[in-house]
Amino acid sequence: MATHVITGAGSGIGAAVARRLHARGDELVLHARDAGRAKELAAEFPGARTLVGDLAEPDRLSWAFSHQTLPDRVDSLLHIAGVVDLGGIGELTPKSWHHQLGVNLVAPAELTRLLLPQLRASRGHVLFVNSGAGLNANAGWGAYAASKHGLKALADALRQEEHAAGVRVTSVYPGRTASPMQAKVHQQEGKEYDAGKWIDPESVATTILMALDLPRDAEVNDLTVRPGR
Repeated sequence: MATHVITGAGSGIGAAVARRLHARGDELVLHARDAGRAKELAAEFPGARTLVGDLAEPDRLSWAFSHQTLPDRVDSLLHIAGVVDLGGIGELTPKSWHHQLGVNLVAPAELTRLLLPQLRASRGHVLFVNSGAGLNANAGWGAYAASKHGLKALADALRQEEHAAGVRVTSVYPGRTASPMQAKVHQQEGKEYDAGKWIDPESVATTILMALDLPRDAEVNDLTVRPGR
């Protein structure tokens, strides 16, 4: 039985991945931003453990985790949580930049740092759910794209640094996926949201599990997923 630490398990892609892993009997350690959210996740995924810490305050994650019991074994660390706040470069405030960079980039780096000993010991897997914005930046997406371009750099550097330790590193770049985040994006864009036009989170979950379950003789480095409709 593998042990997976997952951020963003409350909705969208993260929830789809957590359901699939839970259904097959793997051990889940689900990150939550606060105790209330942790209680909800524990009820949704019976038997799962929780780890509480606010990704919007990455400087405090180490302190928060020092008051909790970290898992002894980590076979995969799945960075799926994320935030988006659209706006032109001439409009976005430092607060918006800091929030998106903190949650989308600095927090994954810090969470990875804190769990690297367990990942090295198990020759585990770090998987980053990035975005198409991590490969191309469009008008109005500057801060979000910057955070996701940075996440690609984090994954690429980590892959080279930890290859000798047997740690695999994968970046997944989904296109627009039907999720609460996508509904928020459409609202910010002033467009009508139709979930049927976009990728089902279950389809992205399938690609993630494929990367996790690949035999040890191979490694998926970068995986791009686009809407098929």
